[in-house]
Amino acid sequence: MLTFSLTVVRHGETQYNKEKLLQGQGVDTSLSEPGIQQAEAAGLYLRELRFSNVFVSNLQRARQTAEIIMRNNVHSSGVEMVFDPLLRERGFGIAEGRPKEDLKNMANRAGQSCRDYTPPGGETLEQVRLRCKKFLKSLYQRMVDNHGCSGQSSAAVGREAGAGAAESGTDGPLPGLPDDGMEGVPLHALVVSHGAYIRVAVRHFVEDLQCSLPQGLKMSKLLSACPNTGISRFVLIVSPTESGLALSAVRCVFTNRKDHLTSHNICYITH
Repeated sequence: MLTFSLTVVRHGETQYNKEKLLQGQGVDTSLSEPGIQQAEAAGLYLRELRFSNVFVSNLQRARQTAEIIMRNNVHSSGVEMVFDPLLRERGFGIAEGRPKEDLKNMANRAGQSCRDYTPPGGETLEQVRLRCKKFLKSLYQRMVDNHGCSGQSSAAVGREAGAGAAESGTDGPLPGLPDDGMEGVPLHALVVSHGAYIRVAVRHFVEDLQCSLPQGLKMSKLLSACPNTGISRFVLIVSPTESGLALSAVRCVFTNRKDHLTSHNICYITH
């Protein structure tokens, strides 16, 4: 049995984000200046955490964000970043490079909600979910290959993941701590990906994998759009079975956290 925490970060802002244009997979842009500042702020927020593994979408905006985060980290300088196309943003077909309003209009004409609509040439939500499942399977295998298995119990992980998480998962006034949910969890993987992909992944954790949630966490917040450099964390337990590695337990610690983006945390960049 192997226990590890998984911190998921969305890339920083691009000019396309600012102008509300769809990027998907076909538009491979770099971070804007505010996006670089956001990534620096995320890197400082996470700087004292020790990452055992790092997995990154191979699109430029995610790669750049991950590089900035790792440059700021004081414990993980020797960790290899694995650039994985399975972590790419959802493909939006003919809508890529166009205003998000165009996608809404296409969906309206098709009689569908914007979130569920698939433009011609784009990926369906189910295709993205399958891609996410394929990544998770490779993640489990790589973590076990790199680190072997430990004997930590599911009950212990449940207690540790919940420690300090209830406040950070709600709309309460107290900010969370960068290491929430990591007490006693020996391994920590970082994933840097994209907004639509992360929303599908979180829904997969909750609906398909029966992820346990922090007390007081609202479903609307859990499944809301992740802001640029928004941070989410899960604790996972992987166990060997006759058919291979399988997830035996997963707990959400927090989602879409943006404490690092407050003026207090980024004043070192802007002043």
